[in-house]
Amino acid sequence: MAAIAANRTELLQIADAVARDKSIDKTVVISAMEEAMQKAAKARYGSENEIRVEIDPKTGETHVSRYLHVVELVENDKTEISLADAQARNPSAMIGDIIAETLPPVDFSRIAAQAAKQVIVQKVRDAERERQYEEYKDRIGEIIHGIVKRSEFGSVVVDLGRAEGVVRRDEMIPRENFRAGDRIRAYIYDVRRETRGPQIFLSRSHPQFMVRLFAQEVPEIYDGIIEIRAVARDPGSRAKIAVISKDSSIDPVGACVGMRGVRVQAVVQELQGERIDIIPWSPEAATFIVNALAPAEVSKVVLDEDTHRVEVVVPDEQLSLAIGRRGQNVRLASQLTGWQIDILTEAEESERRQKEFAERTKLFMDSLDVDETVAQLLASEGFAEIEDVAYVSLNELAAVEGFDEETAQELQSRALEHIEARNKELDDKRRALGVEDAVLEVDGVTPAMAVSLGEHDVKTLEDLAGCATDDLIGYYEQGKDKERVRVPGALEGFDLSSDDANAIIMKSRVKAGWIEELPEPAEEEGVEEAPAGEESAE
Repeated sequence: MAAIAANRTELLQIADAVARDKSIDKTVVISAMEEAMQKAAKARYGSENEIRVEIDPKTGETHVSRYLHVVELVENDKTEISLADAQARNPSAMIGDIIAETLPPVDFSRIAAQAAKQVIVQKVRDAERERQYEEYKDRIGEIIHGIVKRSEFGSVVVDLGRAEGVVRRDEMIPRENFRAGDRIRAYIYDVRRETRGPQIFLSRSHPQFMVRLFAQEVPEIYDGIIEIRAVARDPGSRAKIAVISKDSSIDPVGACVGMRGVRVQAVVQELQGERIDIIPWSPEAATFIVNALAPAEVSKVVLDEDTHRVEVVVPDEQLSLAIGRRGQNVRLASQLTGWQIDILTEAEESERRQKEFAERTKLFMDSLDVDETVAQLLASEGFAEIEDVAYVSLNELAAVEGFDEETAQELQSRALEHIEARNKELDDKRRALGVEDAVLEVDGVTPAMAVSLGEHDVKTLEDLAGCATDDLIGYYEQGKDKERVRVPGALEGFDLSSDDANAIIMKSRVKAGWIEELPEPAEEEGVEEAPAGEESAE
């Protein structure tokens, strides 16, 4: 082993050469040499000995020592020394001290030298891996240049100079091929420690790769004047980015497109011809959604904040443009905005409104025992359910054109009677199913819900308390043909959110005594009771 057999000067020269070659600290190499010599010395003098090897980083001189603990009664003479023997060597020695005994340099056999070499190689490799990890872990989010080294099972290994990165097949742009020696640009999206060393994961399909490319091509983005708020990509095919300018005098879309499209074309070429729609971002959800569906024209937008869904109505001839080939346009718009987008034509929306109007009219005719004209008046004024009529203020109901106070009072009376009769019917059905009264007493559970729970074998307070959220609202699971199959919940048809279902479960657990009820937030009470001008005293 050259590193071990070398004289003092050669030893330091070897340490310097290895440190420079592997781009690691020289002290790490010397430490590896010390550990290798220590392993060889233990093989020579016995592994039970506590041996330390030190190499002077300035002179290269090697010191081999055996450490002995000063004790009253020696039980192991390999690691311990009596107080008398210790004081013979050092008069100031005391019990508990450690005496260093110098040993002669070790002559390495071929086997010992080979073992020492393995220790040094492993130590240097570990230090090199740690250096790579430390160097690249803070570069996540950067675009990096490299040269393709080889392809492995569709993935591409990239030489980054002082490390290697990998672009997995699913992080490549479809139909993109690289050969050994090709130059490549990619986005560092993760750096992880793994058993085979640090892995630098690169991507060309990541949405942030496009963002970084635009930052390189558009100075206003790099300077922070223009911000890319959202990105949605179908790699290699089409993308949408939403931009906003902090300077009202700068058009964010125009700046990203550039003179004669030169800026956006530079990004398009790097992304293998991916078409990019650049749209203005808006804090107004409806405006942003309309922009995101460009180039299609939108007639009307109806937002549902609770379910985070939006219904978009487009002219009949704009339907295919709004949806896009294989649903690409609406899918990207949905990813960009974060809203679930449902697209209807004007004809479909009109037909659906007429159907809903007819259903509401029939509901009021049957439930309130009124003629078609009265029922249509209620439906046209936005009343959708019997509860709307029963619990609205009498003045509001009397304000409907054609109604007077007497008519409004009669309608409310009939609505309340209908609800009472329906609830009695549901209560009888609940009792027949064996659902406890305590279930109906849980805040948020209606008589109709109690019946549905009973039909799904949730009959006691403990049954309800033991439910999970998915048990109530349903969930999806993998089917036989790898398709998602809907598993209905006990309260499937009641339009409950996961938060609503969870609240019912938690309240049932409190009522059952499983958990303690959380106290009401004290902040609101403090704000209400605090004198004017002291609301923020806390």
